[in-house]
Amino acid sequence: MSNKTSTKISFLERFSYGCGDLGCNIIYSAMSSFVLFYYTDYVHVNAVIIGSLMAASKLFDGVTDLIMGTIVDRTNSRFGKCRPWILRMAIPFALAAVLLFTVPSGLGETAKYVYIFITYNLVSSIVYTAINVPYATLNALITQDQYERSVLSIFRMILATCGTLLITNLTLPLVEFFGDNTAAWTKTFIVFGILSIFVFLITFCGTKERVKPSETTKKEKIGAVTSLKVLAKNKYWIMITVTLVLIFINYSLNSGAAVYYAKVILNDSNMVGPLNLASNLVQIGTMFGTAFIIKKIGKRNMLIAGAVVYAVGFALFIPAGTSYVGVMVASAIKGIGNAGISSCMFAIVSDTIEYGEWKTGYRTEGLINSASSFGFKVGNGLGTVIISFAIGMGGYIDTAVEQSASAVFSINAIFIYIPVVVCALEVLIMWFYHLDDEYDGIISDLSNGRHAEGVEA
Repeated sequence: MSNKTSTKISFLERFSYGCGDLGCNIIYSAMSSFVLFYYTDYVHVNAVIIGSLMAASKLFDGVTDLIMGTIVDRTNSRFGKCRPWILRMAIPFALAAVLLFTVPSGLGETAKYVYIFITYNLVSSIVYTAINVPYATLNALITQDQYERSVLSIFRMILATCGTLLITNLTLPLVEFFGDNTAAWTKTFIVFGILSIFVFLITFCGTKERVKPSETTKKEKIGAVTSLKVLAKNKYWIMITVTLVLIFINYSLNSGAAVYYAKVILNDSNMVGPLNLASNLVQIGTMFGTAFIIKKIGKRNMLIAGAVVYAVGFALFIPAGTSYVGVMVASAIKGIGNAGISSCMFAIVSDTIEYGEWKTGYRTEGLINSASSFGFKVGNGLGTVIISFAIGMGGYIDTAVEQSASAVFSINAIFIYIPVVVCALEVLIMWFYHLDDEYDGIISDLSNGRHAEGVEA
């Protein structure tokens, strides 16, 4: 039965759910922020070639997301649909991340590119997909209540931000502690990998899957072609998926370009930590109040408001220049905007499940929540590609005492100008999203066995 689940989720279960994204971010935040820096400044490979390899991997990424979504929908175990995959993939995820940051120094240049391509796809396209799609889907199976989903999403993003804060401030110091060489990166990610396994186990043990399909929803398993047709009819899923890609392009630009911005524009590589600290602390503090605001204005309006404020934060780096106070204020405002975006973006994906069930007669939690993984990886990958090409074409040289004017412009572009444009595109798309107003009626229809016109229930 698919009545609107009114079960109040305990603090412990909310925290346990949030730990899953903490586990993901322990590894993936470090990848987003430092993998290109590791490749260019420690492995000493060409940034443009790396960008091309990452761009090629995105073609594979989208396919694996949809495959994993279908696998989740077909999974039935005593632990549910999602939780068994979190348990199964915790250790492989940690091991794959260690391999990514262990490019053998004895390899020739071509062999290094082959190794990078294989390990990058192993982490991003396969292992991360196998753990993140189930994790993203878990939100929709814990509860059907919009507010509780928002609160779960807020816990998820608070703990994810804590993970980002931890990693962006610990990675370079740990690398330095372990010897500031290529082997030091391997040792650093062994530490991060062990930590990620521990927090994934908290998610597995502390959450429960409750939501079941409506009695009139079609129960038969559907093939890949039918699955894609079902997704194509879900206009709100399409909107939020494109928006997620844009959001994660910005996250990737923000994190990946920060080390270059600090090094070249602010003339101090160690400013990466304070920049992220200011943004993340403000974001965490703001998110404690976003549940109340979402309850008043809805998730769609919260995301739009967050994107606008996020863009303002990026733009303020222009007048801030090298002023410490100026860049800290800009970072703090970015944190406020990001709190609005991140507190509701994943909960919005879960809401489109019920719309798709009502519209088509099929409930495909895993397939729909592949949008979270797809948006994350494709956006992250595209952001890394943009950074790679920008600094490569701009003429950035890691050993140069002073960078060229084109290199300086390219770094400003990826850290300031492009993110502002991407925020504007997010607002434009979400302007046409109206599911918040329609959701209660859709849940009522499903509870009474009704579906959209033309769907046989």
